Amino acid sequence: MSHLDARPLTHGGDLGAARLLFPGAPEPFVDLSTGINPHAYPIPRLEPEAFRRLPEPAAVARLQAMAAQAYSAPSAAHLVAAPGTQILLPHVATLVPAGRAAVLGPTYSEHARVARLRGHAVTEVGDVDQLKGADLAVVVNPNNPDGRVVVKDALLAVAEDLRPRGGLLMVDEAFMDVAPAGASLGDEVGRGNIVVLRSFGKFFGLAGLRLGFALAAPDITARLNASLGPWAVAGPAITIGETALADIAWAEATRARLAREAGSLDAVLTEAGLDLVGGTSLFRLVRTPAASDLFHHLGRAGILVRRFADQPTWLRFGLPASVEAWHRLRAVLAAFPDG
Repeated sequence: MSHLDARPLTHGGDLGAARLLFPGAPEPFVDLSTGINPHAYPIPRLEPEAFRRLPEPAAVARLQAMAAQAYSAPSAAHLVAAPGTQILLPHVATLVPAGRAAVLGPTYSEHARVARLRGHAVTEVGDVDQLKGADLAVVVNPNNPDGRVVVKDALLAVAEDLRPRGGLLMVDEAFMDVAPAGASLGDEVGRGNIVVLRSFGKFFGLAGLRLGFALAAPDITARLNASLGPWAVAGPAITIGETALADIAWAEATRARLAREAGSLDAVLTEAGLDLVGGTSLFRLVRTPAASDLFHHLGRAGILVRRFADQPTWLRFGLPASVEAWHRLRAVLAAFPDG
């Protein structure tokens, strides 16, 4: 095995790295390595001015008002629009002085990495109660990659524990659009030491648009806006985001469609003898001692899934985007020697 072959793909969606890893794979690749909705929101017609002019503050305000309504924030003043939630991580990590950061894991690795870069001593904990006593507590809810959902009361108890010491709870709700109703902390950010991150691109299938939001008390959103600076979100993203967030009918139909397709994916994976251990309706997580061999078997057949360096028996599968992709996945899984 070459040094390249042994190196894990750090994040999903890197087809350039996949082609280097599997140079003989048939094209096009079936990319199941992300948790992005394969059925994207239909992009509305954009006026040329959306590209020619700097975004107007009034347009940003309309977007934030729509996002506040969609995410149950107390008001638009409790919203910050950003070019994706990833860029918000270092800004949130500096809202409290460098100290102890506790991350509920195993989870999305960027939270721990960015907290360390901002001077925090990072500890990964396995139970929500172990977040208490930290200066910065981080929860991904629903969790990536196993779909674990931490109940609201447990998160609020952590926030209350942190409050006397000036601690902050950050909840990454990137996949909350497909979570059980009532699980979001969006309506609780007025308490003052809670920051909620909401991704736009995953549920709406427009990750390349780079749009996300932070929900927090107005004094925190003011600090985040000042840190991001003017014109943080592009004009086309503002227009598309406002339109999509207002489209309740599309969102409801899409949740139902994703749930159906997640059920179909479960059937395909269990038929292949894989042990389902969690996920959301945008991705499913399996456990198998043959995870490395299966990852390479799929990759050589032009199917990219997500593997995890720190969990070598796990693989995460996103939803296929087409009938052809579904057929390819079934056939390649059936041809796996250990299947």
